Amino acid sequence: MESSKRYLASILAVIFLGFLSSSTEASNNILVGGKMGWVSNPSENYTSWASRNRFNIADTLIFKYNKGQDSVLVVSEDDYDSCNTASPMKSMNDGESKFTFDRSGPFYFISGNQGSCQKGEKLYLVVITPKVSSPPTPSPPAAPLGSSPSPTAEINATPPTAPVPSTPSKSSSTTNSIVWVSALVSLLVVSVSLY
Repeated sequence: MESSKRYLASILAVIFLGFLSSSTEASNNILVGGKMGWVSNPSENYTSWASRNRFNIADTLIFKYNKGQDSVLVVSEDDYDSCNTASPMKSMNDGESKFTFDRSGPFYFISGNQGSCQKGEKLYLVVITPKVSSPPTPSPPAAPLGSSPSPTAEINATPPTAPVPSTPSKSSSTTNSIVWVSALVSLLVVSVSLY
């Protein structure tokens, strides 16, 4: 009897830990440039470095550099291409700047020092779009063999519509959490009944 109680307690602990790990949002803190950080004249092009990584919404880039000697600017594509530091969308200069992605798409970062940007201290990356499943689109009924579509059918046909962008839902993580909670409650009821 005592060993079955220990076994049940172990199972409950594993399920509880699984619940905790499944209920947290996945995001990463990513150090730009690895060990070297954000430096002028990097040994590897930052965009090449970025191509080996996968960036998601809610991930955070960490730029480490010497405060007072450098900075990080979030800029437009044109300003990135020309190393234009005059009109950034955002400027960061604290020596350990953090930037969290709030959308998918391209992002452009350059050094606040134009000369450093021209030596390669700039970063272009793309944050991936979350995969959202959509219901299959029904196909129109096929015309019977040997018949041709009537001209009236073409006139009365509904014009195609553009797909409506959808926002990612949290339903799968919510469902996952409900399953874990239900399993945990069931095991607690069973363990109480064993005593």
